Amino acid sequence: MNDTIVITGAGGVLCSVFAKELAKNGAPVALLDLNLEAAEKVAQDIRSDNGTAKAYKANVLDKQNLQQIHDEIVRDFGKCKILINGAGGNNPKATTEHEVFENGDETAEEFKTFFNLEQEGFDFVFRLNIMGTLLPTQVFSKDMLGQTGCCIVNISSMNAYRPLTKIPAYSAAKSAVSNFTQWLAVHFAQQGIRVNAIAPGFFVTNQNKNLLFDQNGNPTARTDKIINATPMKRFGEPEELLGALKWLTNEKESGFVTGIVVPVDGGFSAYSGV
Repeated sequence: MNDTIVITGAGGVLCSVFAKELAKNGAPVALLDLNLEAAEKVAQDIRSDNGTAKAYKANVLDKQNLQQIHDEIVRDFGKCKILINGAGGNNPKATTEHEVFENGDETAEEFKTFFNLEQEGFDFVFRLNIMGTLLPTQVFSKDMLGQTGCCIVNISSMNAYRPLTKIPAYSAAKSAVSNFTQWLAVHFAQQGIRVNAIAPGFFVTNQNKNLLFDQNGNPTARTDKIINATPMKRFGEPEELLGALKWLTNEKESGFVTGIVVPVDGGFSAYSGV
């Protein structure tokens, strides 16, 4: 039986680490990313470590494109057995300047307020995260029908538990990803396709580094708040997500686990602030 693994957003900080780890078991890994150069670099790293991988330029918001990529992957490696929906992110057009409403300023036009958030930005962030999970699942989960040991792992976020200030679209979208994970788990349960999600706490990625550090590399006030609200008092390292990932994708170890969202957050979701 083929064990082909498909990862979207594979050129990113977290998913590139996922890809390199999962490739160690000998399974072919298909790396999907809009940034082909980033995905190709990951593929080269895997191949240099005697793994099997290929990069594909893919738009997770274009189902026709995904279907074409799917057909290429089937020709190259065979049908998908494990799907990691890692594509997602935020956008400055969907981010407010202030954390809370400030009297006298929030109707201003010279900076981003709740009132002038662009619909285009909000739509993009929501579509990227939830539609970018739905469409790859529609395309690749068909491969899993009739196979055994198949699973889907979505990437949710701490935002799904409690919305973070400034990023309403991203928070709402990740909440939708968690909910959709549960829906899919029920829908596919009798087909033997397990569906779970990982909710990372705070990790430094290309998506959030400008919110966490200034141009000189110094921590921002937002970083100070995050660290103070994380009992372990630090950011996570990408490798610290691998235990949850390997568990959820291992049929022998988690064969009766479906419909859950696993927080990996240094205690952030458990801390009340006092």
